[in-house]
Amino acid sequence: QVQLVESGGGLVQAGGSLRLSCVASGRTFSTYNMGWFRQAPGKEREFVAYMDWSGDTTVYTDSVKGRFTISRDNAKNTGYLQMNSLKPEDTAVYYCAAARTVLRLRSGRQYDYWGQGTQVTVSP
Repeated sequence: QVQLVESGGGLVQAGGSLRLSCVASGRTFSTYNMGWFRQAPGKEREFVAYMDWSGDTTVYTDSVKGRFTISRDNAKNTGYLQMNSLKPEDTAVYYCAAARTVLRLRSGRQYDYWGQGTQVTVSP
């Protein structure tokens, strides 16, 4: 079992920045691939970013490329999502997720463990 706890969400004006953290406990986080997803009110959950267990591979959804950066510190069992140049359309609950094996990394069904989510609200 892996327990994930996100933090760092909040209210920010458009153009601002936030850094989300995802602290893992339980099994060794360094052996798990990590993803960030988000869900806006009335919308389906969507993929945001992915990083493999080693940190060598990162993938982003097109709408956040150049603005968001995923990273991880395995020594601290923590993953991060740095969000810059935030837009109102980034408003959502953000979730981190982890999985040992991920074939379709953009699919939430591939991930075994999820955090409780943290709210990000971007005002115009």
